[in-house]
Amino acid sequence: MHPSRSRHPIRSRHPILALRRAAILPAWVRHTDIRFARAFHRHTDLPGVDRGFAHLSHSANRSRLWLVIASVLVVTGRANRHGAVRGVLSLLVASIIANLIGKKVFGGDRPLLKDVPIGRQLKKSPTSPSFPSGHSASAAAFATGVALESPAAGAMIAPLAAAVAYSRLHTGAHWLSDVIGGSLLGVGVALLGKRVLPLEQTALHSQAPVVELPALPDGAGLLMLVNPSSGRRMSVYDPSEDLAAQLPKADIRRLEEGDDIAGIVHAAAGSASPPLSLGIYGGDGSVAAAAHVARSAGLPLLVLPGGSFNHFARTAGIATVDTGLAALRAGTGRRVHVAELSLDDAPPITVLNEASAGVYPAFVAEREKREQRLGKFIAGSIAAVTVLAKARPQQVTVDGRDVRIWSLFAGVGRNASSTLLPLQRTRLYDATLDVRILHVRGRASRFRGMVALAFGQRVSAALERLPFWAGETAGDITVEAYTTDAVRATVQPWPGQPTGFAHDGEVALLEPEGPGGAERHSLLRIVPNALDIYSPVRHRD
Repeated sequence: MHPSRSRHPIRSRHPILALRRAAILPAWVRHTDIRFARAFHRHTDLPGVDRGFAHLSHSANRSRLWLVIASVLVVTGRANRHGAVRGVLSLLVASIIANLIGKKVFGGDRPLLKDVPIGRQLKKSPTSPSFPSGHSASAAAFATGVALESPAAGAMIAPLAAAVAYSRLHTGAHWLSDVIGGSLLGVGVALLGKRVLPLEQTALHSQAPVVELPALPDGAGLLMLVNPSSGRRMSVYDPSEDLAAQLPKADIRRLEEGDDIAGIVHAAAGSASPPLSLGIYGGDGSVAAAAHVARSAGLPLLVLPGGSFNHFARTAGIATVDTGLAALRAGTGRRVHVAELSLDDAPPITVLNEASAGVYPAFVAEREKREQRLGKFIAGSIAAVTVLAKARPQQVTVDGRDVRIWSLFAGVGRNASSTLLPLQRTRLYDATLDVRILHVRGRASRFRGMVALAFGQRVSAALERLPFWAGETAGDITVEAYTTDAVRATVQPWPGQPTGFAHDGEVALLEPEGPGGAERHSLLRIVPNALDIYSPVRHRD
């Protein structure tokens, strides 16, 4: 026997499994598997490549890889969130069919380890029946499910899914027919799921009191701010020239790094022709900053969607720039509720969508370090892995109750999200905070905490009950959800670590005070009728 093929004991064929494979699978399939395996494993070993595929195959055990990626998709846009939900549902169904039904019906023994070069072998060889490949079924189901809702994200995930399926061949864990059968199963489950269970787009309601605002058909009296760092589209498209063409008399300012929006508006207000309205082209963080200044200056706000997500603009009924400009020309608008976030003794900050503490602010901070170079999806993937590796539950006092949490979220108004991340408000005139707390009681794995954070407790609990997930989770993770008009939270920081709070996709990191760190206090409260915004108004309104 070749010395490079002798690290593990030879995996013997179980006579019943081998007989079942011979009885069910056609002879030409079994012969093709054997000929392919012999030819495939005859190639010269490449240690770096072998280790890489072994690690990739291990990362996909119990679908960990796909759940981490899905967690990133959840916070990177509505289409990606739908893709994450579709992908995880497809993955769960395909895994159940492959592991609990397919392997019992078809079964079959796996390739003999003596035929697999030692450098390619997994550290722990699987012993379950061979057909179909559960890894391949999960990878194909997840990638197809994501692609059905978000083609761009699906195209990025597909090569990784193919690599995971190939890794099962490379490491000698499966026959060729196992991988092909599992892949076809995963694709079929996702396609069938699309027909049986379409994900309906949540209807957003922008109804709020209608107000008459200054009608500015040519832009005279409008101070328009353009944030060039909002969203990836600004790297290939600068709207300043188009806005100038449509609003020839508007005062259009392109924001540069370090510019103070409040200072710009204050200076304009003291000029000979003070602005009648303030406009902002940017993402949710830019819109929230402009809303805060507009409130202080008593100006109505024009929101033009220019970011990656545009949660507030969509709720306001402004899906495109043209829609916002039409409302500006007509002078139609609404009076809406906002929230204010106070951190320690600092002046309050205007919040339009949500505020949070716990793990999520750390994720946003890690993502922002890389998103200008890598884009939000890749940067978010790296951030998710980084945060997952070092995440620790946070000790927080919420409205007088001492709790241990993974996350605390409070959305402005009732939220459209079914996960624990309330990013999309459904109404502009809802004087409540949608509070969602992910509690940790006892000992709980980081991974299960991240799954629950992205998809909710039901998915986390469902995974725990599956036989092939046994032993992966421990402890009690519970979700608390309620509505209120104000939330007080006191966060006990980890020694030497900054305390993170996030709002509207922006992060505020409070540096530790003293050797042990001081408690950080926050108050989020609803402010009714606080902001006038331009918004389309239909006759029935």
